[in-house]
Amino acid sequence: MTLAQAIKGEKLIIRSIDDSEMRMKAIRFGVMEGAEVICAEKLPRGPVIIRRGRQELAVGHGLAQNITVERVAKI
Repeated sequence: MTLAQAIKGEKLIIRSIDDSEMRMKAIRFGVMEGAEVICAEKLPRGPVIIRRGRQELAVGHGLAQNITVERVAKI
């Protein structure tokens, strides 16, 4: 599934980030393939806000469609 399909409160593992520019930006925030994140907020057709530790990162809807994730659990 993609990050755009995530539900608020889900714990996710990032499996792949197809967009190389987004991958580089995400790495600066400690978000990379294999990282465990929480879907903190999701706006309809808007950004998906993911949280890792105390960091939050807003990912635009279009980019979220290019990030493959795996559900771990719902918090």
